[in-house]
Amino acid sequence: MTELRLLTAGESHGKNLVAILEGIPANLKISLEEIVLQLQRRRIGKGRGSRMHIERDMIEVVSGVRHGRTTGNPIGIIIGNAEWEKWKEIMSPFADACNNEEAILYPRPGHADLAGICKYNQTDIRNISERASARETAARVAAGALCRIFLKEFSIEIVSHIISIGNVSIGDRSVTFQQARAIKAFSPLRCVDQKVKAKMVKIITASAKKGDTLGGVFEIIVKGVSPGLGSHIQWDLRLDGALAGAIMALHGIKGVEIGRGFESARLQGSQVHDAIYYNKKRGYYRGTNNSGGIEGGMSNGEEIRIRVAMKPIPTVRHSLPSVNIATGKKGTATFQRSDVCAVNPASVIGEHIAAIILTQFFLRKFGGDSMQETKYNYNGYLKQYQYQP
Repeated sequence: MTELRLLTAGESHGKNLVAILEGIPANLKISLEEIVLQLQRRRIGKGRGSRMHIERDMIEVVSGVRHGRTTGNPIGIIIGNAEWEKWKEIMSPFADACNNEEAILYPRPGHADLAGICKYNQTDIRNISERASARETAARVAAGALCRIFLKEFSIEIVSHIISIGNVSIGDRSVTFQQARAIKAFSPLRCVDQKVKAKMVKIITASAKKGDTLGGVFEIIVKGVSPGLGSHIQWDLRLDGALAGAIMALHGIKGVEIGRGFESARLQGSQVHDAIYYNKKRGYYRGTNNSGGIEGGMSNGEEIRIRVAMKPIPTVRHSLPSVNIATGKKGTATFQRSDVCAVNPASVIGEHIAAIILTQFFLRKFGGDSMQETKYNYNGYLKQYQYQP
């Protein structure tokens, strides 16, 4: 069994972010342009802060790829910080400790600041906030972009779209995979309804003027996943559990549902469960997809649909009450440049987190040391599944 593993390192204002992805089979053709494209998509969004105009995501692949193809070795990716010269003294690994004027002492409500300094016994919040920053997601997107390239070899595609920003929503309508895929790659708001999109832009602009922030809901749709990824045998082998856990680990995410999710709890079983059909051309299929493509912890061949709720960004311009961790005196939380709304980039990041988990589960079932071996395993399974019901 091939096991995909991802490790990231680096701080928000550190010299580099680092991603190490182990387990991608040899002989996968890799495009640097595709990785750069996905990193650019991550930076785009109505309500993004000023840093997005500064970041350039200077990417370098340092191992695991030779002459445009993977070698089977761990893939190392470095993403440089365009502002490093401004931060090299404050963030230097071996310079003298920063003075009290440079230390961050007021934890921000909604962030990792206070819990982090308690857990790691720190006196400067920067030692927590630098790593807890959503800047780390650039490393996950870079790794996820590699996984997308892998999945595309098996006709698996991932898209996303925005359902709501604040109280502005497209409602209960079902958005097709084709509609979501038709959204332009660099759209600042990935909403399929142009009238609703205009209202979303309006409330984001109004929130920015007030110095406040907004959250929202987005949906990830995955097409082309064969039945059988994941397992019912152990709790930690269930595909839905892994996807939900990984996406919940994205900054600001407070809710994940698959298929009709919470809505299904209000319905009767006859209204929820998807009837099963079969024909020789299509194989097994469902008349509906209320389960969101996963049953019993396993993919069932239908589109995987994941809805994700993101809270408003915690850093607000009119800072919330806080306490100085050195003196215990009342004050206000430290304000650093921040987004007003990050739902659009979160949807893009969510696509790549889903790609990482799906690649992991795909390789658990079909993985070989090379792409040729993996494709052989996969094609043999499809033949068995389709023609031997």
